[in-house]
Amino acid sequence: MIISPKILKLLELLPTSVLRIFAVKFLSGIMDKYADISISGMENLDGEEGPFLFIGNHLSNSDGIVLWKVMKKWDPTFVAGVKLQKDALTYLGTIAVKNTPIVPNTADKAGISNIIKLIKSGENIVMFPEGTRSRVGAMIKARKGLNLIVKLSKARLVPIGIYGSEKLLPIGKDADMNRETLHKAKVYIKIGKPFEMVKRNAGEDRKEYEERATDEAMRKIAELLPEEYRGVYK
Repeated sequence: MIISPKILKLLELLPTSVLRIFAVKFLSGIMDKYADISISGMENLDGEEGPFLFIGNHLSNSDGIVLWKVMKKWDPTFVAGVKLQKDALTYLGTIAVKNTPIVPNTADKAGISNIIKLIKSGENIVMFPEGTRSRVGAMIKARKGLNLIVKLSKARLVPIGIYGSEKLLPIGKDADMNRETLHKAKVYIKIGKPFEMVKRNAGEDRKEYEERATDEAMRKIAELLPEEYRGVYK
């Protein structure tokens, strides 16, 4: 347990500005203590112009915090599932980190619309297209929505491969995020080259195209990972 529910309730009584200062310092401190982060590929964005839609695989509730720690240069807004506000680490993450909410496993039109508006306004976005943490330690099928966001925002995609975070903050066996605990771990982050979503072929069925385009985008992430983490995108 990172912070007890009782202490979390007391923290919630603080003014938002004070709570944010605490959250930033607390999260930075625990990342420094527990996460030995190795990042590579930053040179792939040298001279490139955004806004970027960073897409990554999702292994742990710590993924967003780890990326926030090393991506401050791009000052991204993170797409955060609404349910993530229920446990201490990710609740504090939503306080410390710029984020835009989306309701997981639904056709959240308002959430998707806001992501598109942010990109059009020049914001860089980080999202996990799988929509949930992988319980098998490797990539799972992406949820719908990525194609629509790219189509309407004209964002440039940047793949991110992350692994080791599943050891930093393992998924709890009983699915209770409040009972998850941090462990010292080496976490690897690899940033790929910007790319554009593939175009639709003449006469190609819309649903078939969307699945093909999403799969190709997800394989860009998989290429940055060791084979055992690639899952359905081997």
